[in-house]
Amino acid sequence: MNKILVTTSRGLDELLKQEVETLCPGVQVSMSPGMVQFEGELHQAYTLCLWSRLANRVIWVLTAGKCLSAENLYDVAASVDWSMHLQPQHTLSVQFVGTNRVINNTQFGAVKVKDAIVDHFVEETGQRPSVERKFSDFPVYVRCQRDSVIMGLDLSGSSLHQREYRQQAGEAPLKEHIACAMLMRSGWANDTSKPLVDVMCGSGTIAIEAAYIARNIAPGIKREYWGFSRWLQHDAKHWDRLIEEAMAQQHTASAPIYASDVSRRLIAIARKNADYAGVFKDIHFSVQDATKAAPPTKVQGYMVSNPPYGERLGELTELLPLFAQWGKQFKETWQGWHITLLSSNRDLLRILKLRAAKDYAMNNGKLECRLVNYVLDEENCQQFGDDAQNHEFANRLRKNLKRIKGWIKSQDTNCYRIYDADLPDYNVAVDCYADWLVVQEYAPPKTVSEDKARRRLQEVLLHLPAVTGVSAKKIALKVRSQQKGTSQYEKFDQKGDKLEVWENGAKLLVNLTDYLDTGLFLDHRLTRQIVRQRAAGKDVLNLFSYTGSVSVFAALGKARSVTTVDMSNTYLEWAKENFKCNNLNGAYAFIQADCTSWMASHNGQYDLMFIDPPSFSNSKRMSGTWDVQRDHIALLTDARRCLREKGTIVFSNNKRGFKLDSVALEAMGFTITDISKETIPEDFARHQSIHKCWIFQL
Repeated sequence: MNKILVTTSRGLDELLKQEVETLCPGVQVSMSPGMVQFEGELHQAYTLCLWSRLANRVIWVLTAGKCLSAENLYDVAASVDWSMHLQPQHTLSVQFVGTNRVINNTQFGAVKVKDAIVDHFVEETGQRPSVERKFSDFPVYVRCQRDSVIMGLDLSGSSLHQREYRQQAGEAPLKEHIACAMLMRSGWANDTSKPLVDVMCGSGTIAIEAAYIARNIAPGIKREYWGFSRWLQHDAKHWDRLIEEAMAQQHTASAPIYASDVSRRLIAIARKNADYAGVFKDIHFSVQDATKAAPPTKVQGYMVSNPPYGERLGELTELLPLFAQWGKQFKETWQGWHITLLSSNRDLLRILKLRAAKDYAMNNGKLECRLVNYVLDEENCQQFGDDAQNHEFANRLRKNLKRIKGWIKSQDTNCYRIYDADLPDYNVAVDCYADWLVVQEYAPPKTVSEDKARRRLQEVLLHLPAVTGVSAKKIALKVRSQQKGTSQYEKFDQKGDKLEVWENGAKLLVNLTDYLDTGLFLDHRLTRQIVRQRAAGKDVLNLFSYTGSVSVFAALGKARSVTTVDMSNTYLEWAKENFKCNNLNGAYAFIQADCTSWMASHNGQYDLMFIDPPSFSNSKRMSGTWDVQRDHIALLTDARRCLREKGTIVFSNNKRGFKLDSVALEAMGFTITDISKETIPEDFARHQSIHKCWIFQL
C-alpha cells in the first residue's frame, strides 16, 4: 500500500472523492480543497490515470516531511532512494506547488529538490540526470503546505484534463474535466438515455466528453505520454491489460447528443475535434443562434452549456440583451428540460429570469464560477411583461428623449448627452455619437455596494437598446473614476476604429472604444463656437489641444493661423486627421511638446488663445508635475507674454473646487469675464460644474 494523492480544480473535490471511491472500491478517501488522498496500490493509481474524468494529476507519493527551511526541503528530497525509481541517463522535471514563510518562491523550491536528486546520483554513480521541463522521463511533483511538504512521482505526467483529442480551440476553451463535472452536476451523467444539447458548444468539449461518458470511453485512452512510462517500478504488463480492458468496455451511445454554435468556424473546429476523438458519429453538429434554438428532439432531456461570462466590460453590452432573449426562448420552447449553465457572472444569469434548482461553486481555470441547474417546469416557464415599460431607468430615459427631442432637432450636431446620472441609483452618463451610444459608469459612492452598482449597470445596458433602438453591438461601456491629469486620455483597448461625427458644420473623428474619453468633449460644444466666432483674421494658439477640435473650429472661423500644441503625438496625428476631414489647408502648425515648458520658452505672438489644461499631470514626458490650482498663474503669466495687445485668452478647466487667482490676473492687466454658465450646453445642464470657463481680455 502506498499513499496516492489526486488533484483537481477547486469545487470538484466532492465529485472527485465520489469518483475515486467508485473506481477504487474499498479505499478510505480523505478530502481537502483541490485534492483527495488515500492509501492504495499501483493498479488503483493506474486505473485513476486512465479512467478519472475529474482529476488533474495522480501522484505516487515517495516521501513527506517538514519544510521549516531550505535545508529541511533538501533533506526531505534526499531521503528518497532515487536509484530505485530512475537511472542517471533519464531526464527529470520538478513541479513545485505552494509556498510558505521560508520557501516563498516555487522556482527556488523546485531547484532545491532537483539539487537533492542530482546530488544523489553524483554521489552514487558520478553521473547526473539532466532536466527536461516538458515530457521528462521522471516528472517529480512537490506540494508545500504550511510547514509540511509532500513529494512523489506524477504518474499522469501532464494534466489529465488534456485528453489529446483537441486539435484546435476557441478563445476561452473549457477544460475537459470541468466539462465532465458540469455533466455530472447536471444529472445527465446518471441518465445518459436522455438527449443532451449544448447550444453554445464552442470547440465541442462538453459534447465530446458527453460522448465519452455515454460510450464508456476511458478519458485517458488517447494519451501517449505518461509520467510512469520509464519509471523503474512501472508494471507495463498490468498497464497494457488495463488498456485492453478499457477498449473492450466501449459501447454505443443510447441517446443523441446535439451541439450547435452561432460561429461556423467554431463548429468546424468542434467537428475536427470530435472526429479525432472518435465520436464524430455520436454528435449532431449545427450552426445556429442559441437565442433562437429550439429543442432538436421531442424527448425532453438536458441542456448543458458554458456561455460567455462577460469578463471584459465591453462584452456586457452585447451579452445582457442576449441573455434576456435567451431566457424568453427557454420559457417558450424548452419546457420540461433541465438546463445547466456555468458562469463567473451570477448577475448575468439572473437576466434569464429563471429560478435555480441548485447551484455549485466551481473554478474554471482561475475564474471563480457558479454552476447553476434550472428545471423548466410550469412555474419557471411563466413569462413576464416587458420590464422596460415599468423600469425606473427606462422610464427616465424615455422622458429625457421626449423632452430633448425638439432641442436635438434645433442643434447642428449628432453628438449629445441623453442621460446624466439623473437617478442616484443609476450613476451613469449616456452620450449619443451618431448611431452609437457611450455609457460612462461613474465610480459608485461608498454607501453603494459593489454588487448593487454592478446590477444597476447591467440594468442600464439591458434597457438601453429597447428604449433607444440602438443595437447592443453599438453600445460602448466605460468605467470612469476620479481622473487625474492625463489619465483621462490613457489607452485601454487596441481596436483603433474611428467614427466620423459632425457638429456645427465640422466633421470630427471620435474613438469610442480605445480610450476613456472619445476624442471630443461634448460639454465644450458652445465653447468651441465662442472660439470660432472670435477667430476671424487672428493668430490662434490651442494649448493642451487634445485631438484639436477647437483648432478645427478656429480654422473654420477663418483664423489667419492656428497653432496646435499637445504632448501626445497620437493626439496631434488625430488633430491632423480632423483637419483633413474638413479639407483645411493653410497656416496650421502642429507641435508636440510639454505645453508648460514650451510656453515658458516660446516667443510667438497670438491674438487668441484657448487653454484647457488637465487638473493634474505627472507624465514622464514632463520635467515636473502639473497642478492647475497651483500652477495656473505661472502658465498664464507665460501666455500673457505671448499675447498681443487687445488679445484674448479663453481659459477652462474641470477641476472641482478650482479657485481662479483673479487678483494676480488683474495685476497682469486682464479684464476677467466668467462665461461658465454660457458654455454649459442644454444636455449638460444637470451638472453646471462640469467645467469652469473664463475670458481674459487685455
